[in-house]
Amino acid sequence: MDTLSYSAFRANLASTLDKVNDDHKPVLITRQGGKPAVLISLEGFQAYEETAYLMASPKNASRLNEAIAEVEAGKTQTRDRIKK
Repeated sequence: MDTLSYSAFRANLASTLDKVNDDHKPVLITRQGGKPAVLISLEGFQAYEETAYLMASPKNASRLNEAIAEVEAGKTQTRDRIKK
């Protein structure tokens, strides 16, 4: 994650916003004497919210984690499309 001081962020506001949206990577904004903040694209934020929603249910989270583990282990199947 890139890090910018508040002053650098303020001086490069438009280009930083473009970079966050184009690269889909958040930027950490630091401040002297203040708590840091993270700048994230709307698309990234919506993906985060969706993931949090899906993982909120322990049963659903378990199923998703099992499916991810199967894909990572190569335990997938390929099927032909059914033609109408």
